[in-house]
Amino acid sequence: MTSDTKAELPQATGSCCSPSGSCHDAGDAGQGAGVTTVYQVKGMTCGHCEGAVSSEISELPGVTSVKAVASTGQVTVVSEAALDEAAVRAAVDEAGYELV
Repeated sequence: MTSDTKAELPQATGSCCSPSGSCHDAGDAGQGAGVTTVYQVKGMTCGHCEGAVSSEISELPGVTSVKAVASTGQVTVVSEAALDEAAVRAAVDEAGYELV
């Protein structure tokens, strides 16, 4: 007596974390809240680079989410209010990369 019944799981689009592709609950709850800014960062080549840049920018006050993509050099930051570009530049520099 073998059962082929499998549990049906909701289908995520983009990530195993959530349907929106985010690993953070805050992005789903306040979808319209906050300021989204896309920065161009020079020098990222791999996942380690993405993590280093994301980690440094995440430490800035008010930042709720960061997504870095090495292949495009784009870093998308969601924050409670507009960020000071000098602070973002300093965070990117600290990670070892250059804000374009």
